[in-house]
Amino acid sequence: MNRPIPYGRQCIDEDDIQAVVEVLRSDWITTGPAVDAFERAVAGFVGAEYGTAVSSGTAALHTAVYASGIKPGDEVIVPAMTFAATANAVVFQGATAVFCDVDAETLLIAPDLVEAKVGPRTKAIIAVDYAGQPCDYDALREIADRNKLVLIADACHSLGATYRGRKVGTLADLTVFSFHPVKHITTGEGGMVVTNNPQYHRRMTMFRNHGITTDHRQRAERGSWFYEMVDLGYNYRITDFQCALGMSQLKKLPGWIKRRQGIASRYDRAFNSLGPVEPLAVTSNVSHVYHLYVIRLRDIERDKVFNSLREAGIGANVHYIPVHLHPFYRERFGTKEGLCPAAEAAYEQILSLPMFPAMADKDVDTVISAVKEAVS
Repeated sequence: MNRPIPYGRQCIDEDDIQAVVEVLRSDWITTGPAVDAFERAVAGFVGAEYGTAVSSGTAALHTAVYASGIKPGDEVIVPAMTFAATANAVVFQGATAVFCDVDAETLLIAPDLVEAKVGPRTKAIIAVDYAGQPCDYDALREIADRNKLVLIADACHSLGATYRGRKVGTLADLTVFSFHPVKHITTGEGGMVVTNNPQYHRRMTMFRNHGITTDHRQRAERGSWFYEMVDLGYNYRITDFQCALGMSQLKKLPGWIKRRQGIASRYDRAFNSLGPVEPLAVTSNVSHVYHLYVIRLRDIERDKVFNSLREAGIGANVHYIPVHLHPFYRERFGTKEGLCPAAEAAYEQILSLPMFPAMADKDVDTVISAVKEAVS
C-alpha cells in the first residue's frame, strides 16, 4: 500500500459539499432552519419525538445529564469501558461517576453488576453501546424503573442499530449521538440528544443556548429583542452549515451501515479460526452497526501486534483505557486497579481495526493479511 489505512474516517462527496455551500449562501448560518430540519430528520430516522442538536457528542452527553436533573451529590452509574466524555459529563454537573464493570465477551455494561451499584444517591444509569452494539436495554430498563432512575443511552457508536427489533433512540429516556468524523455520519463536530419527553427537550434547547429561553431566530420571528436567562447553560449551539452536512449524510446512512456490516463479516470469517485473534461477541437479538471492529488478542502481546500493524501502514487503535484508570479519576475520586476487572483485562488485549464505509475490499484484505502476519 502507498498510503496508510486509518481506523476510521469521514466520507464526503459533492452532494455534501453543495449542501453546505447552499447554507453558507443563505441568510442563516447558525440558529437557523437547517438546525430544526436536521433535528427532525434524525429524530424521525430513529423513531423519537424530539431532537436537540449541539456542538459535539460530549456536549450532547452533558446536555442529557443536565436534562435528567443530575446535580452535586448525586451518583450516576457508567461503564468503565468507554471514552472519558461519558463519565466527564457526570462530573461537569458536580455529580459522581460510579464505575461499573462490563461483560467480558461484549464489553457492554453488565446489568447484574449495575444492580449491585445502585445506592441511595444513584439518580441515573448511562449505558454505552460499545463499538456499535446495543446494550441489554430491557434489563437496564427494568432496573431503572424499579429504582426510579433515568436511563441514558450513550449511543455515539450506534446510530442506526436495533435491539430486539426496536431502534436505538427509542430504548432509553434520553439517547445521545455523536457526529464526529469517524462516526456513522458527520457534521464535522456535532452531536444530538433524542427523547420522547417534552420537558427534557425544553430543558436541553435552553441549556445549549446559555440557559436562555429563546434564540436569535425565534426573537427575530417574533419581532422582539427581549430574552431571559433562567438557568446556567452553555454555548453548545451547532451551526446551520454543519446541520446541512448532517442532513446530506443521513440520506446515505443505510448504505453505509450495510457496508460496515459487510466489512465486519469479512473480518469475522478471517479471524474466527485465527488462533490468538478473537472478535468480540455479538448477541443474537441486535443489529450491530460497527462504529468499531474490535478484536481481543489472547496469549500474545497486544502492543507488539499494534506496532507491527502501524509499521505496515494499518491505523490500528485501542478503545479504550478504562476511564477509572485515567489520572484525573485516580486523583480526584480515588479509583484504582481492581475496581472493574473485566474492563481492565480487556484493555490489555483489545485492538480496533480499520472500519469505515469507503474501505475497498482490497483494503480489508490488506488489513487481514497484516493481522495474520503480525500474530504469526
